[in-house]
Amino acid sequence: MSDSPIIAGMDLQRLNRIAEHMDRKYLAPGKLPCAVTLVARHGQVVWQQAQGLMDVERAQPATTDTLFRIYSMTKPITSIALMQLYEQGRFLLDDPVHKYIPSWRNLQVYKSGVYPQFVTTPAARPMTIRDLLTHQAGLSYGFSCRTNVDAAYRERQLDGHSGLTLESLIDELSRLPLEFSPGSAWNYSLATDVCGYLVQLLSGKPLDDYFTEHVFQPLGMQDSFFTVPASKLSRFAACYQYQDGDSFSLQDDPQSSHFSRRHGYLSGGGGLVSSIGDYYRFAQALARGGELDGARIIGRKTLEFMRLNHLPGNTDLPSVSTGGFSETPYEGSGFGLGFAVKTDIAKSQTIGSPGEYGWGGMAGTTFFIDPVEDLIVIFMTQLIPSSSYQVRQELRALVNAALVD
Repeated sequence: MSDSPIIAGMDLQRLNRIAEHMDRKYLAPGKLPCAVTLVARHGQVVWQQAQGLMDVERAQPATTDTLFRIYSMTKPITSIALMQLYEQGRFLLDDPVHKYIPSWRNLQVYKSGVYPQFVTTPAARPMTIRDLLTHQAGLSYGFSCRTNVDAAYRERQLDGHSGLTLESLIDELSRLPLEFSPGSAWNYSLATDVCGYLVQLLSGKPLDDYFTEHVFQPLGMQDSFFTVPASKLSRFAACYQYQDGDSFSLQDDPQSSHFSRRHGYLSGGGGLVSSIGDYYRFAQALARGGELDGARIIGRKTLEFMRLNHLPGNTDLPSVSTGGFSETPYEGSGFGLGFAVKTDIAKSQTIGSPGEYGWGGMAGTTFFIDPVEDLIVIFMTQLIPSSSYQVRQELRALVNAALVD
């Protein structure tokens, strides 16, 4: 029988395997710059550790206060923000998007050709706000490098770093065809950036101000922002790019990063910087049904609705996906209103529980919430792309192996 301490039904000796694994497989061989991990159960942090360097060039160690580009882990925050407005009766999920963005009334679907000589056909039905929240809108990402439509995204520099504003993004997208008719397939895309635009439009506030007032301040999140304040730059991690041979090179220096200066494009799909402690407060609010320390950011029933699989016929991602990039493995996963949702644990080939939900970011960050086990796991690093290694799947095995009751 193990003499290892048990906290909240988790074996600490087994949780320590996480640090050993990260060091042996990723940090010591120079595959990852850093690894910051948090495991919480029943409302308390059971295990947390920072390993490696947040800035290799300056030899700065990662800490639990390090600030990370969370990229697409912005999406759940944007989705919650939009659904706050849904709770106020500002829109219905099946409202056509063109009701709020008139220039999108006659969106076309790609048929053939290359930019700018596309041949298109009318969409089978209008795009809805539900389509945006579930990535069934027919939009794409330029980095997908899969179709002539996403090639046009690259040609038009729809990456958020080329002087765009949310308004100009909406205008650009109105001129490009969809990859498919809304609701007919699933494709990871700029849809959540459009959700961010709708938050601005419906609330009458810039997205950063809305987040601060309705999410960050109520939850006591003081280290989450689109622009890193000068006073906090010393805690901002460097970001790295995977290189052949399992090494990495500097991709974004924190001192000169575009995240360190205010810019016009507030990306609801990938624009936030945060710390593991701040994101834990957001995840806690979700795990507690929308409330933390007396501050409610979303209704319990609304959140339960968001955590359902909203794919047609309760199917899974492989059945409807176009096969492009995703921040979650397709097998055994559905998609809710802003999160991936585990629907079939055996098909997913990872230990977990049905109904588990979460998402990840381009630089390797990830989180998931398991409502069955009352478990929250958050992992932060800064290596692009997130698919460089199988850290996320390994982390699930390591964490779930520590559950003893």
